[in-house]
Amino acid sequence: MSARRSPAARRRGGGHAEEHENHERWMVTYADMLTLLLVLFIVLYAISQVNTSKFSELKSSLASAFKNGQPSVLSGGSGIVNGDSAAQQANPNLPVFSPVQPQASKATPAQDRQAAQREVDEFKEIEAAIKVSLHKHGLDGNAEFSIDERGLVVTVVTNELVFSGNSAVLEPEGAVILNAVLPPLRRVTNEVQVDGHTNQQNVSTAPYPSGWELSSARASSVVRYLVTHGPIAASRLSAAGFSDQRPLVPASDPRSITRNRRVDIVVLSKLPAGVRSQLPALGKSAGNG
Repeated sequence: MSARRSPAARRRGGGHAEEHENHERWMVTYADMLTLLLVLFIVLYAISQVNTSKFSELKSSLASAFKNGQPSVLSGGSGIVNGDSAAQQANPNLPVFSPVQPQASKATPAQDRQAAQREVDEFKEIEAAIKVSLHKHGLDGNAEFSIDERGLVVTVVTNELVFSGNSAVLEPEGAVILNAVLPPLRRVTNEVQVDGHTNQQNVSTAPYPSGWELSSARASSVVRYLVTHGPIAASRLSAAGFSDQRPLVPASDPRSITRNRRVDIVVLSKLPAGVRSQLPALGKSAGNG
């Protein structure tokens, strides 16, 4: 007998039979997926049906349990249930912004002109009040008035009555002039800018290095006086020095020695830049000199 065993004998003996392949395993995965989807839909349906009273009770209970006498994040605002945003629910201190309101329609040229004319009228009232005050102190002619795109310009010539030569110390007579200017400035809310100017004479400005420092120091002295004796709020005031760069008359004019050596107190306009351009013409038509 042959020692070799037939294939059939090997299968009946110690050999392992081939396993049958299961072609229906996909149904298990499919059933699991359907179960998960069903659970998902049930959860979504459940959370969409909020019982407000039970939710409030739960919030109060959790707040009492966890805050331990201290403010709790659970005791914040009314939350999303009452229409608050998620950010406001997380932080009740966040500002609440109102819907953007439509902007007002742009003013017409006629309205701009009316606004400019009203401001010119206000400037003329300030000018008249200062002139009356100067007249009472016998100081007629110590201030000049003009209106430019910045606003009302009150020009005080810095002769020996206001500042002595190369000095930024305000003289007593200069204080009298400023006292006449102060009352009308108290009654308005416009910002005020004080500009210092020197003449174009080629002379020493010692102890100041140049006219820039001298003109700036004089403007600052006037601002300090307005703050301390006004009293006018410092937030409304500013000072600037222009040395000899903005003369009123050319250096060849004999009047330049006194006319260009000055301090300008400018009552600034409140109008937009495009409307302020109308001020000089309206000021002249109103009899401004």
